[in-house]
Amino acid sequence: MLMVIGAIASYVDTVYSILELFGITGDNLLSIGSMPVVSILLPCLPVVFFISAFAVMVFRKYRGR
Repeated sequence: MLMVIGAIASYVDTVYSILELFGITGDNLLSIGSMPVVSILLPCLPVVFFISAFAVMVFRKYRGR
């Protein structure tokens, strides 16, 4: 399930980047200082979900030993 969420998050990041490139969305939705939070979180979310999915798989594999 976490792999699917990671793939969806990657797709959302790509779509948001394209919409931002065309000027449809703005970066000023939520900012901390001068850095927009969306531009920081979206590229990191897929990696976080993929790492947690692999960690869960390793934990389940070696839990019974």
